[in-house]
Amino acid sequence: MPHVVKSTIIDAPTTAVWDVLRDFNGHDRWHPAVATSAIERSQASDKIGCIRRFRLKDGSELREQLLALSDLEQSFSYCLLDTPIQLFNYVAHVRLLPVTDGDRTFWHWESRFTTRPGQSEALTRMVAEDIYQAGFEAIRSHLKQAA
Repeated sequence: MPHVVKSTIIDAPTTAVWDVLRDFNGHDRWHPAVATSAIERSQASDKIGCIRRFRLKDGSELREQLLALSDLEQSFSYCLLDTPIQLFNYVAHVRLLPVTDGDRTFWHWESRFTTRPGQSEALTRMVAEDIYQAGFEAIRSHLKQAA
């Protein structure tokens, strides 16, 4: 079972990063791969169990469900429900921690999933680079523009 773990330091306080990441429906405003996003059944984007349906810029659609959200721990977990990519049983966790030296944020993002034989290496690289690393860079850019 592939296990992707990525982390980074963001030069912004955890409250600023959490304000952006906490919105389970807000990634279309900052992630470069996401074109549009909507929460199904008009539920709140912080309601455990809500489902976001989003379209990537390449036209493919995905659905993800919010499994956990903690303002206290500045963390959330989600799973993939529908995707054109051969990722199965995909569950991801995001956690922010304060870096007190400079009021920065440590961002930990990890996931586990299964896939078809022979696809593990390519899909692990895709998740690590095209989703996680691209997300890190996009948040940095988003926060600089907002400042």
